[in-house]
Amino acid sequence: MVEYKVKDLGLAGEGRLKIDWAEHHMPVLMLLRKQYSVEKPFEGLRIGAVLHVTKETAVLVKTLKDSGAEVFLAASNPLSTQDDVAAALVEYGINVFAWRGESSEEYYWCIRRVAESKPDIILDDGGDLHALLHSEYPDIADRLIGGTEETTTGVIRLKALERDGLLKYPAIAVNNAYTKYLFDNRYGTGQSTFDGILRATNVLIAGKVVVVAGYGWVGRGIALRARGLGARRVIVTEVDPIRALEAVFDGFEVMPMGKAAEIGDIFITATGNKAVIRGEHMVKMKDGAILANAGHFNVEVWIPDLEKMAESKRVIRPNVTEYKLKDGRRLYLLAEGRLVNLVAAEGHPSEVMDMSFANQFLAVKYLYDNRGKLPPKVFNPPREIDERIARLKLKAMGVEIDELTPEQREYLKSWRLGT
Repeated sequence: MVEYKVKDLGLAGEGRLKIDWAEHHMPVLMLLRKQYSVEKPFEGLRIGAVLHVTKETAVLVKTLKDSGAEVFLAASNPLSTQDDVAAALVEYGINVFAWRGESSEEYYWCIRRVAESKPDIILDDGGDLHALLHSEYPDIADRLIGGTEETTTGVIRLKALERDGLLKYPAIAVNNAYTKYLFDNRYGTGQSTFDGILRATNVLIAGKVVVVAGYGWVGRGIALRARGLGARRVIVTEVDPIRALEAVFDGFEVMPMGKAAEIGDIFITATGNKAVIRGEHMVKMKDGAILANAGHFNVEVWIPDLEKMAESKRVIRPNVTEYKLKDGRRLYLLAEGRLVNLVAAEGHPSEVMDMSFANQFLAVKYLYDNRGKLPPKVFNPPREIDERIARLKLKAMGVEIDELTPEQREYLKSWRLGT
């Protein structure tokens, strides 16, 4: 019997339509589903997943179920669940505990339901399930075959567990797959972040000064899209000298946040760290500055400082909170400081999540096929998984590439052959 707690099962019809749309735009996962729904490699396997409950995630968990697995799913963000999709997944036989607008207590209750299902393999986005299993459910963590992690923030937390000698099972850092971060982090977040900002505000990007905090792959994508939308200036703030230098060579201005705060119109954080924009920056900002976050947790724009500085606040539009400061200036926080692309929009386009979630699927298969053989460490996805996904994606797009000749293969292997 399916276990669940969702907003409204009556929304399932709308959710099915969204999932159908996503499946049409996720050919790699659909090819994997076609193969493994026949082979059933996960027969008898229980999978626990804490992911954003979106139409794209639905395609992944349906593929896992069709491949034989029983799936328990909770949301990795209290505001990112698409309630109609959650309802449709229950109808499909997925155990779902997720609804948009969960309180902090409800959010962790849902994750605990996944943990208490005693999964064999887990999928996580942000590391909350990994952390909860290690802190509250060590016996369940001890018996896990392994786990995966979708995002940079979660990989950082897993690496910390490994560094402290506490990691209890092998974990695949799906975020580190080339076919994940080069596309999802850069092109997916770049587009979906502005989709969220525009849906929330409907402001014109052209002519604005956009400040991007962080120049990892997410920051790169956001800066590129800001430029493409006609931003008058795109400013990058960084703490890493190599990334800062790269931003300069990519044609962006680089300066400390203390200086950027005085001139920015729109601020977007993408660092994975806390208090990136804080009181000392907010006091310098122009009237009407917009603050958005594209990092996993709502800690990058430091809301306690904003609350302390504000004389009043009001929700002026859906996903837009106006903070009026004592000197009369107004700052606008989007999506309560949470992931703006998932709270104010629908997250990444299906086409890019096709590759990310194909990585998740094949990482689960790799863990299952190698059960008992891997030590409790954080592993990058094997190169062959990356190449398989890239070839499937190219095939689906109708793109052909060259192959090495036997002579070329020999040349690349030999130390004797040169000029």
